[in-house]
Amino acid sequence: MSDATEPGSYFVANYPPFSEWTAAAVPAVHAAFAAPPTDVPLGLYLHVPFCRKRCKFCYFRVYTDVAASDVERYSLALAREAGIAAAQRAVSGRPLRYVYFGGGTPSFLSVKQLERLVAGIHASFGWDDAEEVTFECEPGTLSEPKVKALRALGMTRISLGVENFDDAILESNGRAHLSAEILRAWDWIRAADFPSTNIDLIAGMVGETDESWLATVEKTLALEPDSVTIYQMELPFNTVFVKDAKGTGGEVPVADWATKRRWVGEAFDRFVGRGYGVSSGYTLVRDPSRVHFRYRDMLWEGADLVALGVASFGHLSGVHYQNEPHWDPYLEAVEAGRLPIHRGLAPTRRQLLIRELVLGLKKGTIDTRRLAAKYGMDPLVEWGAAWERLSREGWLEPAGPEPRLTRSGLLRVDSLLPSFFEPSSEAGRGAS
Repeated sequence: MSDATEPGSYFVANYPPFSEWTAAAVPAVHAAFAAPPTDVPLGLYLHVPFCRKRCKFCYFRVYTDVAASDVERYSLALAREAGIAAAQRAVSGRPLRYVYFGGGTPSFLSVKQLERLVAGIHASFGWDDAEEVTFECEPGTLSEPKVKALRALGMTRISLGVENFDDAILESNGRAHLSAEILRAWDWIRAADFPSTNIDLIAGMVGETDESWLATVEKTLALEPDSVTIYQMELPFNTVFVKDAKGTGGEVPVADWATKRRWVGEAFDRFVGRGYGVSSGYTLVRDPSRVHFRYRDMLWEGADLVALGVASFGHLSGVHYQNEPHWDPYLEAVEAGRLPIHRGLAPTRRQLLIRELVLGLKKGTIDTRRLAAKYGMDPLVEWGAAWERLSREGWLEPAGPEPRLTRSGLLRVDSLLPSFFEPSSEAGRGAS
């Protein structure tokens, strides 16, 4: 297999793959919302799809150059959808354990819009019992009053999309911000004293070099975030980079996977040397006893997630679903008082086990005894050949009840996870 970064998706976000989700499963999604509530943790995801610019590597549903009236209409729809979802039998009365504002750019919204949206969430769900409320920010959309408002509104974890500190690299990859905006925003974030702060980086952006990557790592270390998340650059088919390359017949000059893994490995070494601990194949935390990522941990262990917003993905009562992926159908459904469900999938029990296994393995180790007790199937037995092969190839430590990836395995974990997929799912990996 080529080590070049070729068009397609590498990151495993769920199981079964999104290519297997269909409109035929929409009745099953509605049945899941109408089912009796379960006792698993419940979370809430809100998708804010606006950005100042579309990054050339972005594959999410985002809108740029939007009218102020459209932003206002959408923010009102999010609050209304929260009320519709919160009234469903499977959701009603259950406390939120975690909340995540993602995008797009949640910090694109004005303080007034954020205050009204948060008030709407509290009126329908409430998050007084939430252990974590994460809010994603793009540096150039922040102001000191907005950062103070986020703290006052109850955000507990701020995640700043830095990606890189080199202005030429930021511009080449279509980022809207430059390094001066990062440092200015970070000063405001630190002054606001959020319980947890995170910085996102991307290894292997177009134009990256050994020197520029090391400089980005060192500048991130100097800011002392509570956690840092480092993704390896990939090229999904619907990105600007891939579409432009297809039109010209050229290639996107992204570093190969071996180089990206080396860069991430070097960053891990630098952060570990400064007292950080490895939390997953992408994440390091400065104080593991205090800093957690509840959204990730609960969702990866089978928690429910009510998804609000256009194209957002949720999971309820054992059923996967996605909202309407386009503007007009989404808003029309919500404004008519309906759940805006577009497609879904009702996984088998074995598929739910695979989902927890592969997502959990991204943290580097997995408690197979917990999964065996929960699903009545022992992963060590069910996938004995896969564990043996991963160990033989050097990606896994010697076998035990809690398989543990080696550092080399952890840095390529997404490429290893299909070892546990059902044969029918491997062909659809990366499609959407």
